[in-house]
Amino acid sequence: MKDIKDYQNKNVLVLGLGKSGFNAAKLLRKLHANVTVNDKQVPTDPSQVNELVAAGIKVVTGSHPLDLLDDCDLMVKNPGIPYTNPLVKEALAREISVITEPELAFEVSEAPMIGVTGTNGKTTTTTLISLMLEKSTTYDKVYSAGNIGTSVSMVAQQACVNDVIVTELSSFQLNGIAGFHPHIAVLTNIYEAHTDFHGTHEKYVQAKLNITKNQTADDYFIVNWDNAEAREASLVSKATIIPFSPENSTQEGSYLRDGQLYYQNEKIMAADEIKIPGEHNVENALAAIAVAKLLGQTNEHITEVLKTFSGVKHRTQYLTAFKNRTFYNDSKATNLEATKKALEGFEKPVVLLAGGLDRGLSFQPLLTALKRHVHALVVFGETASQIADIGKQAGIENIQFAQDAATAVPQAFEVSKPGDVILLSPACASWDQWPTFETRGDKYIEAVEKLIKQTEE
Repeated sequence: MKDIKDYQNKNVLVLGLGKSGFNAAKLLRKLHANVTVNDKQVPTDPSQVNELVAAGIKVVTGSHPLDLLDDCDLMVKNPGIPYTNPLVKEALAREISVITEPELAFEVSEAPMIGVTGTNGKTTTTTLISLMLEKSTTYDKVYSAGNIGTSVSMVAQQACVNDVIVTELSSFQLNGIAGFHPHIAVLTNIYEAHTDFHGTHEKYVQAKLNITKNQTADDYFIVNWDNAEAREASLVSKATIIPFSPENSTQEGSYLRDGQLYYQNEKIMAADEIKIPGEHNVENALAAIAVAKLLGQTNEHITEVLKTFSGVKHRTQYLTAFKNRTFYNDSKATNLEATKKALEGFEKPVVLLAGGLDRGLSFQPLLTALKRHVHALVVFGETASQIADIGKQAGIENIQFAQDAATAVPQAFEVSKPGDVILLSPACASWDQWPTFETRGDKYIEAVEKLIKQTEE
């Protein structure tokens, strides 16, 4: 970790006592800042608070007092807290800088960072890149951090100059960066998402493009060339653009041609040898290949990963086969495009479990995928009726209503047929019923395990 002096004796307010806030506060204290952590909720488990207080950090919970901004030099905001939050709005009105944890981590990290963002595919691409880099001797250690689940400020304290940090970055995180500068950045795609947080789609896109705003011609920006919005948006970058193309629309970068994956006219492997199913995972593989090849990884290392990697938890994750049905958990599919791509990855008939937070979006874009792939539908959450309506338009006759993703499991099994895929791919955020998509996915997994146990008995 770099021994920087920028935060010494600065008064820093960390807003949000989550994983990122906890680790950011501890890091700031190591940098000799005067740190206050504030969270609107009173935590049920006081252990984190006690640890912070023992480290000399002030903790205020239960409200957002505006006087916390008096003498405040900087706010480090939890990415999920909106800019409409009164404390954030007041900080900006007072011209107090507001950053997110990745910015802080970048400032102290001795290790270079690779940044990965996009509407869909971030976690799988981040994981594939990390595994490919681990297979070589280029780096002493490879870390995966950020939106993937591990606090990047914690990792930045551990990583050394000969290591590398592959950082998954959400639009929420990227909205709060200033100097963050990855040598290699990846934009997997851009679709309609998170307008409830950003206000407009244009602001969402701008947040995504923050990943490249500090790059120069000596850096690389890897972009999905077949995703029109990502391609057009990326042209503002000063970095050297490396395209990847699952539709063979360019012979540069990485691309799919005649069923084979290539990088700069060099054949890597056959696309159907990728272990995880779906065209979207071909996209993820091509993005990861581009990073790996830029960093000198061998085709042997790359193909070994792609032929053996079985997927990330909650992302079209294969669970089990039971009575000639296969169960998949795609709880991370929190938008329409993710669910559409998940459905298109299966050739067998699908019983789809879907529903969740109502963001006021139309489900019409799912119509074709529902017609082609889904023969039964179990819906739940705030959007249950809307998804049921689009299911009816798609000609799906068997539509069931359930309380949530867990109680939907026995209903889905009841309407399934031998050979079916039973897929949780909600097309919605989980926040109407569960605190995170991980919680929703875990409850679904538990329900599948319970179903199998009870049926076998």
